[in-house]
Amino acid sequence: MDTKWKKKGSGKWIYFGFTLIPVALYSFFYVYSVINGVRYSFTDWDGMSTTFHIVGFKNYISLFKNPNFWGSLKTTVCYSILLVAGVVTLSLALSLSLNSLKKFRTFTKSVFFVPAMIGGITIALIWDQLFYRVVPLVGQALGIGWLSQSLLMTGKTALPAVVFVHIWQAVALPTVIFVAGLQQIPDEQYESAKMDGATPFQRFRFVTFPYLVPTLTVNLVLMIKQGFTSFDFPFALTGGGPVRSTEVIGILIYNDAFKNMRFSMANAEACVLFLVVAVFSLTQLKLTSKGGVHE
Repeated sequence: MDTKWKKKGSGKWIYFGFTLIPVALYSFFYVYSVINGVRYSFTDWDGMSTTFHIVGFKNYISLFKNPNFWGSLKTTVCYSILLVAGVVTLSLALSLSLNSLKKFRTFTKSVFFVPAMIGGITIALIWDQLFYRVVPLVGQALGIGWLSQSLLMTGKTALPAVVFVHIWQAVALPTVIFVAGLQQIPDEQYESAKMDGATPFQRFRFVTFPYLVPTLTVNLVLMIKQGFTSFDFPFALTGGGPVRSTEVIGILIYNDAFKNMRFSMANAEACVLFLVVAVFSLTQLKLTSKGGVHE
């Protein structure tokens, strides 16, 4: 009896020992960094000097008086709305199509997943050349004026163009998640709906969609986070231009930290961004938790 208890006790300590290293790394590289970032947001640290002074809420007051911050926040919200709407709609349509395939399903899913395996900067550089060299030729051939030049050169089309590239890369993972959700729906539900005379739209509305609410929640959270923390696509394609039309808050933080050497202000902006993402995510979780299938 004592031997069994000793084995159980030693096993628990072994499991605990394996968790120490990841917990320590997570605490140092994430928890400690977050706490330090919040602390520096209340100082005048420039990112280089070894000394700094506590200035209280001065950075936050200056931040809320800065029109560039509100412009970047507005651009980020627009970017996120376009990204979420585009990715969720397209991935849902693709998942329904892929799930109905009888042949080459695995191959087709692999083709759609390829963009997710390519780095964001690489994709941005490829599309940058397409926007400058290929798209204008298509616009000129079709006689479309606004399409006869790079979409990244004007303030009206730059943001939608950047979001389009982001959607092209980000749609793969939500599609796979939706497909996994579709495969969990019992066939009996569809058979019962058909016997009751339900149309395809009614089957989607009353059978498919309620079962997909949990996976929809996951995809919404992922896309909201990607939208508000986007940096690589806007930075690589436009650098925030033209005329700040694509300057999302991530680029504003980068410029304040590494160009203007105002790391304390950049940390304040990052803290505000964290609160905005948290509010949007919690609100979305609250709304979507009211729907779905409850067993």
